[in-house]
Amino acid sequence: MTFTKYNDLNSFGAETLEILLENEVQNNLIISFIKNERKADTKDWLLASVKDESSGVLLTAACTPPFNVVLYETRNKPSDMALKLLAEELKSLKFDLPGVIAEKNTAMRFAEQYAGAGKFSLHSSMNVMRLDEVNNVPKAPGSYRPLKEDDLFYVPYWEHSFSEECKIEVHTLPEDVERVKQRIGKDTHFIWEDGIPVSQAANTRNTENGGGISAVYTPPHYRGKGYASSLVAEGAKIILRRGFKFCYLFADAENPTSCGIYRRIGFYDICEFSTLNFTK
Repeated sequence: MTFTKYNDLNSFGAETLEILLENEVQNNLIISFIKNERKADTKDWLLASVKDESSGVLLTAACTPPFNVVLYETRNKPSDMALKLLAEELKSLKFDLPGVIAEKNTAMRFAEQYAGAGKFSLHSSMNVMRLDEVNNVPKAPGSYRPLKEDDLFYVPYWEHSFSEECKIEVHTLPEDVERVKQRIGKDTHFIWEDGIPVSQAANTRNTENGGGISAVYTPPHYRGKGYASSLVAEGAKIILRRGFKFCYLFADAENPTSCGIYRRIGFYDICEFSTLNFTK
């Protein structure tokens, strides 16, 4: 069994991308690293794999500091030896990890190898969900429209609240403004309007065959009226019409209401992701 650390995305992708695409929805994050559409500087990234004696990839790992390492055990086949070797090599390299994101069983076993039993905590659990066809769902009052410049007066605040509620990276307000600005005119940020704007969703992090849906947010005083359901259903239809074979999203595994809404639209569970933070 051997550990390989790659110096560039091309060599990393050449050995791992085909394997990652076998579970494309589950591996959307690592696939997005390989695509690197934002042209980020990769010199500090961790790109690694663990291979068996015949050079078959057992484990893929990617980390974009200061964020958590993302792992995938090939075909979700457990390999404790591969996880142990990765943990040992990262410690040898003095590559400091804040935590891990992976299928929940993989995440737990790696955390025990890297941090030690009891030296990590659960940050969040997310259902990774896929949709191939949109079901007929009741339509809420109002209609869909794309993001426009006037929406900059409130959408960055919605983005900020979404990040806080979902326990993901929270940007500063100016950063949220810049991120939202980049979506204007691209029809990738969807607004549901019922006299006034009441809900949002965005098409982000597309894979080879799938379109991602994220930033689904309805302000608390507009919830319970079906706005988000109608918007996600409409957004999924738009994404599929653009030629994608499926849509996918992450839903809070501890929120049965939102997961139930997505399932009624046509999403089904692929796996459960855990984000574990290591104790300093």
